[in-house]
Amino acid sequence: MARRKRLEKILPKKASKFQKKMGKAPGTITYMGRREGGVSVVNILKYNENTISEQVPGDIDAIVAHKELPEISWIDIVGISDEGFIDKVGKRFGLNSLVLEDVVDTHQRPKIDDYEDYIFGVFKMLYVNKEQEIVYEHVAMVLLESSVLVFQEMDDDVFKGVRQRIMNKSGRIRTRGADYLFFALIDAIVDHYFVVLEHLNHKLEELEEVVYDNPTPEIAHEIQMTKKEVLRIRRWIFPVKELVSRLIDTENPLITKYTKVFLRDALDHSLEINESIQIYREMSMSLMEMYMSNMSNKMNEVMKVLTIMASIFIPLTFIAGIYGMNFDHMPELHYKNGYYYVWGVMIALFIGMIIYFKRKNWL
Repeated sequence: MARRKRLEKILPKKASKFQKKMGKAPGTITYMGRREGGVSVVNILKYNENTISEQVPGDIDAIVAHKELPEISWIDIVGISDEGFIDKVGKRFGLNSLVLEDVVDTHQRPKIDDYEDYIFGVFKMLYVNKEQEIVYEHVAMVLLESSVLVFQEMDDDVFKGVRQRIMNKSGRIRTRGADYLFFALIDAIVDHYFVVLEHLNHKLEELEEVVYDNPTPEIAHEIQMTKKEVLRIRRWIFPVKELVSRLIDTENPLITKYTKVFLRDALDHSLEINESIQIYREMSMSLMEMYMSNMSNKMNEVMKVLTIMASIFIPLTFIAGIYGMNFDHMPELHYKNGYYYVWGVMIALFIGMIIYFKRKNWL
């Protein structure tokens, strides 16, 4: 009990992320994230082979007005903390309440749900920001007959290349249906996993060099944080292979055979990513073992030097222990300031040894 009280004083109390949902019925829209208070913004991009238009209506009725148009509509909703707004969008498009619950649950594991009139998917969008930090963003997408709804937490995303292809009429995206747009968005998410893994690889290589040359407690902490980051990345990336495979095998008419050919390419990328993240996971774990091994070798070198020093002084100490100061002719005994000289020599030796040990990184 006493140990538990000490831990409660040291460790801050954290509210469980599931406490908001406790006691609520399944399908209750409850935002589970750390970006509360934001206003949902709607961006609508409509296009076909010949025309394109972009609107930011900010009005739920404007979304409904575009629902039945013959063009392909990319409806991008930025900001998912407004539960009431998400509920309105779900009702207008006939989305299941369980789907809306997953839309606002940022802790939801990546998944694909196949419904009669639409396909729903949850992914984690990972990218490296300007500060060279990995950003994790929850993304939910709904594939309808002629439109794709995208729910994302922030305005920043990895879909810039897809937008440019649509605007510039490059590639085949303007001539294909909503299912190809759905694939293009998934492909953009998967492609950025490679960027994140490359960033992670560079970080692990730098840590490996530092651990080999100069292992310190700060490096051990950095290794531990990197290991946690690798495991977190693996948690969000690893299921994507299974999700893409489900899209390839689905018999839902919303996914055409033409698009399934490209989904197989995304599946190959997912397999390669999973293999890489597994390698990085093993590297992060071996780094700590390497750190402990180097620290042990360093300690052995210190003990070797101290053992040599002790071996040199043991016989001298033995002789001094037998004879002590029992000599008649010792001129230092008659020095007026001899006591202070001895103290000065001892202090100088102490400081000199401290400096020596510091330079050797033994302290």
